[in-house]
Amino acid sequence: MATHLIDLSPGDMQRRLGDALAIYVDAMRYPRGTEAQRASMWLEHTRRQGWKAVAVVEAGLESLPSPSVDPATAPMLGVAYGYCGAPDQWWQQQVIAGLRRNGADSGRISELMTSYFELTEIHIAPHAQGRGLGEALIRRLLDDRREQHVLLSTPEISGEANRAWRLYRRLGFTDVIRGYHFAGDPRAFAILGRALPL
Repeated sequence: MATHLIDLSPGDMQRRLGDALAIYVDAMRYPRGTEAQRASMWLEHTRRQGWKAVAVVEAGLESLPSPSVDPATAPMLGVAYGYCGAPDQWWQQQVIAGLRRNGADSGRISELMTSYFELTEIHIAPHAQGRGLGEALIRRLLDDRREQHVLLSTPEISGEANRAWRLYRRLGFTDVIRGYHFAGDPRAFAILGRALPL
């Protein structure tokens, strides 16, 4: 099957939320039921300044010259979204606290946090991983962004030995904070970033 990238409007995200969250839960290996806990947050994010979402869907037979894609029904293989960072957002407050704990000066904090796009979520269904879909989603999501930086958080993995880490490194993401513990989550995370444009 061919794949196709589509932009999702806030309405599209609301309609496809179940599909997007199912991919999220499978890709992150979270227990079933996590979808219900995250649904309202994902919908709230659609109202944030600069929100943008993209999905990769199955587009029909490759032999068709231009497959038609119905964003409401095409099987979803991956999803990514983000928005402009802002001082009133929990994630930004957490990252600033981590930077201060690591000894970053106010100039460095201001440089990173004044103009950035938070790549909030990117997930590919496990059966579709390893086909370049994650990179395609990131490139589409970050195309034409006006912010100076893009930042994301990802779980720490021993030796950075998974597809997500290889993708981020290949795209030029570097360490901002390592071994960070967000409030309420026992896992260690890395905060990664890079200058825009990609």
